[in-house]
Amino acid sequence: MIIVTAATGQLGRLVIARLLATTPASQIVAAVRDPAKAADLAAQGVQVRRADYNDPASLDAAFAGASKVLLISSNDLGNRVTQHRNAIDAAVRAKVGLLAYTSVLHADHSTLGLAAEHRATEEAVRASGLAYTLLRNGWYMENYTGSLGAAVAHGALAGGAGEGRIAAAARADYAEAAARVLTSAAPEPVYELAGDTAFTLAELAAEVSRQTGKHIPFHDLPQQAYRDLLVNVGLPVPLAELVADSDAQAARGALFDDSGVLGKLIGHKTTTLPDAVKAAL
Repeated sequence: MIIVTAATGQLGRLVIARLLATTPASQIVAAVRDPAKAADLAAQGVQVRRADYNDPASLDAAFAGASKVLLISSNDLGNRVTQHRNAIDAAVRAKVGLLAYTSVLHADHSTLGLAAEHRATEEAVRASGLAYTLLRNGWYMENYTGSLGAAVAHGALAGGAGEGRIAAAARADYAEAAARVLTSAAPEPVYELAGDTAFTLAELAAEVSRQTGKHIPFHDLPQQAYRDLLVNVGLPVPLAELVADSDAQAARGALFDDSGVLGKLIGHKTTTLPDAVKAAL
């Protein structure tokens, strides 16, 4: 029995889709906060169980009979270490055979502001005594391509990563990696996962220009100015600060990796920048 938490999220749905290609639906559990949002998964034969990271009793019920659990990190900034510990404790009580966690690239020494919560969660995973795999995911292509419509509409791409090279991959690539780990007989304890080809935001803007036929320059902003811009377009302050910090750290190499581990794990090249831009546009 494979349990996938946050199964109706953007990554969780992709993981389940990959699992369904090789694993009977009856052996897959979608652990979700709102089961009504997983009706389509239930229609495919996937078991749907309520699981709220803030409700340990719900986690116990959701993890019952689990052999493997994929703990997809919470998006509740500032509270997710507590939430993750609740899930880890439930996995211990369920005596799962493998606990996999979606962490962040180079979590043990990353300068990203968001890395601290991932490091704390990794420590809790190790301390659990369970067999574990840390899926240290790099940046998602969608973190940038998701806003290309606005960039094209306004005639510019803004950011704060300077000349930093970003080894991003598509969510689908990371989801395939998670599915591979969950169906592997002997996965590694740590995978540093990133795209095969890194790019700068100026190169992203150039690719958007090429595909749209419009000149879309990249405007590199100081961290505070980029944070203020994000707040002005509607992002909550904590999220704007996180995004601006991530770009600032990317400028210093925090989102770069050239190990090729992700491509090797999934057995093919990761999504290219031109393909990601084409899909987004």
